[in-house]
Amino acid sequence: MATFGEFQGFPREAVQFYEDLVRNNDKDWFQEHKAVYQKMVLAPAVDFVRVMGERLRTLSPGVVADTRTNGAGSIFRIYRDMRFSKDKRPYKTYLGAYFWDGMRKKMENPGFYFQVEPGKLMLAAGWHEPPRVALGAFRDAVVDPQLGPALRDAVEQVEAAGIYEIGGKHYKRTPRGYDLDHPNAQYLLYNGLFTTFEGPIPDEFYSAELIDFCAAHWTAMLPLHAWTVEVAQRVDWD
Repeated sequence: MATFGEFQGFPREAVQFYEDLVRNNDKDWFQEHKAVYQKMVLAPAVDFVRVMGERLRTLSPGVVADTRTNGAGSIFRIYRDMRFSKDKRPYKTYLGAYFWDGMRKKMENPGFYFQVEPGKLMLAAGWHEPPRVALGAFRDAVVDPQLGPALRDAVEQVEAAGIYEIGGKHYKRTPRGYDLDHPNAQYLLYNGLFTTFEGPIPDEFYSAELIDFCAAHWTAMLPLHAWTVEVAQRVDWD
């Protein structure tokens, strides 16, 4: 399948940068190697976001692929927020990108997530952690006469591939007011719903074929993602 645009894959130096960063996670080292990060990681990441966004919009028209690199766009900043963390390492040792699906603020929407770190690539789709205001709509959808069965169908379709995990379970008790014996009761323990794939960094990562590789996985994940998008559209955000 033909790819869009000019993305030619990530260079091997991108993974090498993160391997070195794991061993040298300090400001002096990063400043000395910032040009490597910008050329070998950030520049191809921008191309990836642009081209992958075009492909994803063929799957779900509402996808936003924002090439800004200041953290407001799809590419997450490399700088860690250490204000409330005991871990004082200043830099993330992975590249993350989020293609959100909706008109809310970036992380309030369901979306498609991409992450690469030394030795591993992860892809995800769905709604990782909806804002608290959306939790009621999510729970109501789980037990809805139409959306409830649609949820079970979506999960079954994704699980049929045998390589994807379903995530989002958070609570230990069914929330008050919901039926413990409902066929979807297990999902009332979730504070979000998403599916993930993890594996070694594939050869496609270093070529334009990465677009097809990601698109194939996200297509398999699409039933669950589409369900979360429909739920998000039902939230009373006011």
